[in-house]
Amino acid sequence: MPWNIRRPVLASLFKSLTTVGGNTLLSRILGFVRDLVLARMFGADAATDAFFVAFKIPNFLRRLFGEGAFATAFVPVLTEYKEQRSHDELKGLVDHVAGTLGLVLLLVSLVGVVAAPLVVSLFAFGWVLDGAQEKLDLAAGMLRLTFPYLFFISLAAFAGGILNAHNRFAVPAFTPVLLNLCLIGAALWLSPLMQEPVGALAWGVLIAGVVQFTFQLPFLHRLKLLPRPRPKADHEGVRRIMKLMLPALFAVSVVQINLLLDTVLASFLQTGSISWLYYSDRLMEFPQGVLGVALATVILPALSRNHAADDPRVFNQTLDWGLRTTVILGIPAAVGLAVLAGPMIATLFLSERFDLHDVFMARQSLVAYAAGLLAFILIKVLAPGYYARQDTRTPVKIGIIAMVVNMAFNLALIFPLKHAGLALATSLSAFVNAGLLYHGLRKAGVYRPSSDWPRLWLRIGFASGVMAAVIGLLAPELAQWAQWSVWRRAVQLLLWIAIGAGSYFAALLALGLRLRDLSRG
Repeated sequence: MPWNIRRPVLASLFKSLTTVGGNTLLSRILGFVRDLVLARMFGADAATDAFFVAFKIPNFLRRLFGEGAFATAFVPVLTEYKEQRSHDELKGLVDHVAGTLGLVLLLVSLVGVVAAPLVVSLFAFGWVLDGAQEKLDLAAGMLRLTFPYLFFISLAAFAGGILNAHNRFAVPAFTPVLLNLCLIGAALWLSPLMQEPVGALAWGVLIAGVVQFTFQLPFLHRLKLLPRPRPKADHEGVRRIMKLMLPALFAVSVVQINLLLDTVLASFLQTGSISWLYYSDRLMEFPQGVLGVALATVILPALSRNHAADDPRVFNQTLDWGLRTTVILGIPAAVGLAVLAGPMIATLFLSERFDLHDVFMARQSLVAYAAGLLAFILIKVLAPGYYARQDTRTPVKIGIIAMVVNMAFNLALIFPLKHAGLALATSLSAFVNAGLLYHGLRKAGVYRPSSDWPRLWLRIGFASGVMAAVIGLLAPELAQWAQWSVWRRAVQLLLWIAIGAGSYFAALLALGLRLRDLSRG
């Protein structure tokens, strides 16, 4: 399929991708600042383990209800209403979804607050067996503050879905910045005032949820889609969303479920394991967020429009562009993350509270996560190929298979590799997930790759090998990084990231492939 017919589609998609990616980049940078502050102020101990459990539980549910299953079910139906129905019908859908979703979230949040000790015991069962009652009580107390975050952040995702369907990508992409600012402020100014300093972070999470939701309301008002919540579960659009959402609750969040299982199993390991996994996961989420989340945000509304317009050719082009972009940018990101894992963790987190031993341990799990980075991003591009066609059942079947595979790998790898084995198991199961999603789209005839993919793979493989060789052979050893000041480590890290990226794109240029080809084919 020639690339010249794709140019209008590619130009629009690439512009949206850079908008979302740029705002996500800002959010991720502030996220690193946030984690640097947390690591230096709180370290990696029992109290931080308790907070990360209390934060991970509603955050996990948020990704299911907000950015996960709800978004994949809501955006295609909303886009269909927008393209094929009147504004009044569209506004009615928004009102009824807001009322129904809000009521469900309110009930779930109330149950979570009341049952906080039980919920923590389920997700950190290793602490129950160890008799770590102090950690359980601390996590339960913080969960009572963090669980209502689910209510507000899911409504923020609802608002963001409306804006994204109208090609207003910047505001929803900027909204996560507010979470980082709230947590940084809570750590710096609120924690010194509290008897248990880490409890300030739980307050920061709750405040952030309120701020993120209310921030988007004026922009909905400009679209004349500010919701007036009216619960109506039997509304035609609401029923369709709920029908699509129920299976998607599992399918779209398999990766997040796998990460949560890592937390459960890590609670059986030595103290600090949960924190090492958290910090390595945070670093892995940087390229996954900037590229993967940005691609998923842009491609789902585009594919939904293609499907509503009954245009399979452009649907195929859009999906092929997403996969091509993932490979060109995702493979070098994974290689760079693995090669520079130690220096990245040392630069961001090394301190008196997070010592060199913590750096070495977190590096192990980061390398394991980096091995699956490409698969994590591919899932975010391939899954919308099903959801845009309002097919949520197939990803459920694939998700179940990946889930079983992940548990098998967890049990096989946790004993020899400890916490790093859990991270590697998640990466391997992600490749199973992505591979089955890809196979399903090919088998159904929904996706037909362009003819030049073999040559693209060779180019990317060679250029990534050049980058790995340059950094691996020339960059200083981790022990040397640890001896430098914070600012010298930061300068050196930026330098080696630039050297790695420069060598990669120089190799691509020598092979005749340019990054701007993504925007025009």
